[in-house]
Amino acid sequence: MSAGRIRARIEIAGRVQGVGFRPFVYRAARRGGLRGFVRNTPRGVQVQVEGAPERVRGFLDQMVRDPPRLARVERLRVRYLRPRGDPAFLILDSRIAGYRAAPATPDAATCPACLAELFDPRDRRYRYPFINCTGCGPRLTILLDIPYDRPHTTMRTFRMCGRCEAEYHDPASRRFHAQPNACPECGPRLELLDPSGARVAAGEQALRLAERRVAGGGIVALKGLGGFQLLCDARSEPAVMRLRERKRREEKPLALLVDSLETARALCVLDAQEEAALAGPESPILLARRRAEAPVARAVAPGNRRLGVMVAYTPLHHLIARDLGFPLVATSGNLSDDPIARDNAEALARLGGVADLFLVHDRPVARRVDDSVGRVTGGAFRVLRCARGLAPRAVRLPRPLPAVLAVGAHLKSVVGIAVGDQVVLSPHLGDLDTPRAREGFAQAVGDLMRLYRFTPALVACDLHPDYASTRFAEGLGLPVAQVQHHHAHAASCLADAGEWDGKEAFALTWDGSGCGPDGTVWGGELLRLDGGCFRRVAHLLPFRLPGGEAAVREPRRAAFAVLWETFGEDGLDRAAPPALRGAFGAAEAELLRRMLRRRVNCPVTTSMGRLFDAVAALAGLRQRASFEGQAAMELEQALDPAEEGAYPLALADGDPLVLDWRPMVEALVAEVRAGASPAAASARFHNGIARGAAAVAERVGAGRIALSGGCFQNEALTEKVRVRLEARGVRVLLHRQVPPNDGGIALGQVAVAAAGVAGSRR
Repeated sequence: MSAGRIRARIEIAGRVQGVGFRPFVYRAARRGGLRGFVRNTPRGVQVQVEGAPERVRGFLDQMVRDPPRLARVERLRVRYLRPRGDPAFLILDSRIAGYRAAPATPDAATCPACLAELFDPRDRRYRYPFINCTGCGPRLTILLDIPYDRPHTTMRTFRMCGRCEAEYHDPASRRFHAQPNACPECGPRLELLDPSGARVAAGEQALRLAERRVAGGGIVALKGLGGFQLLCDARSEPAVMRLRERKRREEKPLALLVDSLETARALCVLDAQEEAALAGPESPILLARRRAEAPVARAVAPGNRRLGVMVAYTPLHHLIARDLGFPLVATSGNLSDDPIARDNAEALARLGGVADLFLVHDRPVARRVDDSVGRVTGGAFRVLRCARGLAPRAVRLPRPLPAVLAVGAHLKSVVGIAVGDQVVLSPHLGDLDTPRAREGFAQAVGDLMRLYRFTPALVACDLHPDYASTRFAEGLGLPVAQVQHHHAHAASCLADAGEWDGKEAFALTWDGSGCGPDGTVWGGELLRLDGGCFRRVAHLLPFRLPGGEAAVREPRRAAFAVLWETFGEDGLDRAAPPALRGAFGAAEAELLRRMLRRRVNCPVTTSMGRLFDAVAALAGLRQRASFEGQAAMELEQALDPAEEGAYPLALADGDPLVLDWRPMVEALVAEVRAGASPAAASARFHNGIARGAAAVAERVGAGRIALSGGCFQNEALTEKVRVRLEARGVRVLLHRQVPPNDGGIALGQVAVAAAGVAGSRR
């Protein structure tokens, strides 16, 4: 170091590309009178600054203390060099060589400054549907390569006009180095197409005609950030029912789009955390408590106390929502179980029988990204579907990882790769039940590996041999690490909470199903983890599911099975409440008895999800389900929060311990037959399960317990279990960055597979 001047080389990792970080560094350096440069690299941002020691130290402090709105600085490394007397501070061209570790940036909702310009008649971007700046706009959905520069995005075909070019190079502009920068003169444009693909209108006229069709009760397919959405008037029962019929979505709740936080407040009761989630740059679909007077058709979320609401998050959504002035259904642009349509041709081919008109544009979508979904539980936002605004997720683990590709589960598919010490997770891909879904899954795996120049040495998958993801893994010709489903759930929660440390931990892994190493269907487990290994220390009392997968679609079958286990072969006749007894004809009931007696197509399960189904059927809430988790969701919805009673469970000694639900079923059916309401039955069931969890934890001496699996999407269950465990001094770990459902499985697969590789080297 020379007298009076020092030079620092700074490597910054985290979410530091596509967030205005280089302009932020440039302005900070210029204000401090520093010289040097900043540039993107495949691993993050590299800075060299030279100047007076106190100014360099102040600059370093600002990098961590006051980064841009969308940035997240995870690591900052500093090395001091010899001063070399640079003449100025510059933004250099990006480096592209080497492996990619810089996480791609999620798309960000329109910022207040851009929103003000959008509705200002004096602004040159007035009502321009693609307005953006360094603080907002498309990121992942236009990204073709890393680092994030305009030539590496789908905006590369749009040449900036003179005024946009001047903004791009002006350090005083918030569009300084804004890669998607554009205006009506040089940027993307709207078109309106009919279902045959013929052009109906362009520009502002296209927008107005599309809005008119929605206001008249029609359905419009909108090309959004990561693919198509289907829009209709959420107030209109006929319009919503027409959308359901055409989309083949019978009862599953539909998401709502509103123009502002104020409108969201008129539909839902919101607390401070919920409002913050809705108003943030992620702008997810939030599951919030519905107001009784909310002007929304019953068919939007039939029988549900909650609405899935999101605030407009792109300029185009803002224009439509504000122009129309009423809540809109904004649901995924697909037929049931297929991935969302991405480009215009695909949308016309697949949605021609659904939408009346197609509002499209000429900016290509680089990859499908659906809307994120979450809810506030325990005073914090918890993600249930990690997609637009949140994905890709990069979760850091304590040490460098081998090159593992994780292909996730079969439902709520997400894939992940191990890059350095982080696991990069794809956006939500959906279920893998259809050929189109499996094709989209394979494309997403290839896209993630290409984007990060990633070559896997090992592929981690589920233990279930019939999962599409497992078959895909086995077809890659690589070494395969099969990770038991609930082991992956447990590891996922520990990694998500920053506690994947190799020390003893316990996990309640409660879900619908997962293939157990003993050949049965697990789903109500307490696991003990130590390093990369696990041991099953407790589980629900097993029962048989007549018809296997048919029982997932028909909660009445699960109820039939638990009555059989509790009361014997004539359990249906002896104990069933009227609603359940009436759900079976005599011949059908005899067929199920014969199946159970002979143990034909009756897999053994310990599933908490199927127990929820059984209780929902016994309480008279749901005998057949039209979508996954419907019965359990309705059981949660029915719960009376004032009810403090609890149905009893027994804890049977053994290795593993067994949580016996038969006393609970006996009490439940007696009360329901005596006239107990579904609200009371639901509350006593939830309370009993929470007490059972606490009893098991106390028996095994758990110090910390992770809660993972689809059952912990249930807010009431999660909170009741958490409160009971914490009252006994147990530290409870909940998911933060990834969902508790199968959308978090890939993270756990990487963690377990990597621990196995590390263990094999010792």
